[in-house]
Amino acid sequence: MLQRTNYLEILKRFKDKELIKVITGIRRCGKSTLLEIYKEYLLKNGVSQDQIISINLEDLQYNFIEDYMSLYNYINDLLNKNKKNYVFIDEVQLIDDFQKAVDSLYIKKNVDLYITGSNAKLLSSELSTLLSGRYIEVKMLPLSFKEYKEVYSDLSNLELYQKYISFGSFPYIINLSTEDDVSMYLSSIYNDIIIKDVMTRKKITDESMLKSVSNFMIDNIGNLLSVNNIANTMISDGRTINVRTVEKYLEGLTESFFMYKVNRYDIKGKQYLKTGEKYYISDLGIRYFILGRKIGDQGHILENIVYLELKRRGYDVYIGKIDNYEVDFVALNNDGRMYIQVCETLKDNNNQILQRELRSLRKIDDNYTKIILTNDIIPLSNEEGIIVRNVLDWLLDEK
Repeated sequence: MLQRTNYLEILKRFKDKELIKVITGIRRCGKSTLLEIYKEYLLKNGVSQDQIISINLEDLQYNFIEDYMSLYNYINDLLNKNKKNYVFIDEVQLIDDFQKAVDSLYIKKNVDLYITGSNAKLLSSELSTLLSGRYIEVKMLPLSFKEYKEVYSDLSNLELYQKYISFGSFPYIINLSTEDDVSMYLSSIYNDIIIKDVMTRKKITDESMLKSVSNFMIDNIGNLLSVNNIANTMISDGRTINVRTVEKYLEGLTESFFMYKVNRYDIKGKQYLKTGEKYYISDLGIRYFILGRKIGDQGHILENIVYLELKRRGYDVYIGKIDNYEVDFVALNNDGRMYIQVCETLKDNNNQILQRELRSLRKIDDNYTKIILTNDIIPLSNEEGIIVRNVLDWLLDEK
């Protein structure tokens, strides 16, 4: 079993801290498995089984828990009054007003509380309103390229990359050996997200239209989009839809962590822009399952992988704009920022592609790291202070 070390270390650091540990992420990205690994760690480090209370609200054995009061009462009755209790609640958003039960458990001095959820809106707005300053969020993603390498260490980096973008990175994929089995598994995840996480949550009734918008977004990862041009494209294809409906669908797709919306940042003006966002999918295997391998999209697939890796490494990520040029990613954290261009290949006869990628980075006049990532097999190099390196080597870095 993969240990998901980066996430596990966060839980270890915050053990017994008076903060609720909130683990969020798309369905089947490994949240429940992470909790199982962490519980094993607790049992090996002085915590007894009777100190652990664990509930998965998707499990039918807990279907008697129908509201926040019955959730609270059930857990409260199990608490060991004389010891520290480690309480785990999986998929907590399935209970209406769950935050009231969470708040009441949190204030108990003998409770260390861990919850997971698959909905960004529930766990970033409703919970934060009630529990401001009293929780930390662990934003979980499917397997990184580096974690994939731990499983398939016998593959070359290029072979691993092809498997990564076609089979995808949901952890359970490593237990499946054929493309048909992977397709069946990805189909079930996709349908669960569309029906349970988007349609049910957003009260959407037109499954066909939702899937049409979803497929359009999957086909346009890395393209500048707006709600208006998405609606207009649907209408031009003979579908009846309005801007507000598109907005609602996009909210559902992003709140379920199926897709991520990336806004633009004016580097020179140092301000966030309100128009022209891009979207990236949380797992490229689903993209392959829906669309197959389409010629001409490899650059945006590579962008998608780099975007997710930047998120794993704790960056806030934006699309950069400087004058009339675009920088693929501006990555911000407490240490500063990094500017990244992503290009499938830099190879051409007269070096024009490299010069194009350098052009926007050259216009940035600060001293933060500037880097071009490419799938070309090249040694690490430096162009006027701009680093050029192979993207797969970068993905396998420790940081």
